[in-house]
Amino acid sequence: MEHLLKLLDMTGEEIIDVLNLADQLKYETKHGIEHPHLKGKCLGMIFEKSSTRTRVSFEVGINQLGGYAVVLASEGSQIGRGEPVQDTARVLSRYVDGIMIRTFEQQEVEDLAKYGSVPVINGLTDFCHPCQVLADLMTIREFKGSFEGLKMCFIGDGNNMMNSLIVGGLKVGMAVSVACPEGYRPPQEILDFAKGYDCFELTDDPMQAAKNADVVITDVWTSMGQEEERQKREAAFKGYCVDRNIMAKAKPDAMVQHCLPAHRGEEITEEVFEQNAQYIFEEAENRLHAQKAVMVKTMAK
Repeated sequence: MEHLLKLLDMTGEEIIDVLNLADQLKYETKHGIEHPHLKGKCLGMIFEKSSTRTRVSFEVGINQLGGYAVVLASEGSQIGRGEPVQDTARVLSRYVDGIMIRTFEQQEVEDLAKYGSVPVINGLTDFCHPCQVLADLMTIREFKGSFEGLKMCFIGDGNNMMNSLIVGGLKVGMAVSVACPEGYRPPQEILDFAKGYDCFELTDDPMQAAKNADVVITDVWTSMGQEEERQKREAAFKGYCVDRNIMAKAKPDAMVQHCLPAHRGEEITEEVFEQNAQYIFEEAENRLHAQKAVMVKTMAK
């Protein structure tokens, strides 16, 4: 595994392999077993979007693996002043052993990998969120035992989360149903990928999407950089709040996931959130373990 740029680049077997290692590292962490697989190695972390979970989980993770992190915020580096990404990639490759970037354009991540000579990990772009979805898949398997026979449902915006959940869910063998309004659907690249699977459904009806679901997932309706669209989006997503009525369509033992931060009362009710808090916060913790697995797979060479 050379990089983690997007889940579209990975096979289902490769995703399962990362999840298996994540499970092992989580067990070792919980039992105080050290695993310095990246002893002395440095992860350069570029943040062009603000972050809580991504920064903390990667920084703690590289430390637990025996390495250390250097944080680059766009306002404090040449990146924010317009240095070409190909120059940044070639310079950083001479200093660090891996790069994690959280940014806007997917092409920036692809170019870092193209022009650099160290592993690149996508911490989030507007197109996809592979690290979060690896943590989501890890959590689903942790509570459900396996992916076989499961139906995953996502209700909300056709954003980076929906994109990566469609790809990841289908690749590990789940049925995937997504509900989003017209005008907020995933990009054609994702829909073209999903056409190859009979177990994929796209609808504008949240009740239909949630029918017999084992896992119901949602995300905020207004992501970073879309604040000016807030009122328009709230109107478009009316009826898409994951509430007791939507959950009544899912299986009785269905679990809910949310990548956080959550806007209670918008995309999910307080009631449903708190009923599923054990799953949601285990999902948040699993960012740490899934990303450690990704770092080991890409940087331990």
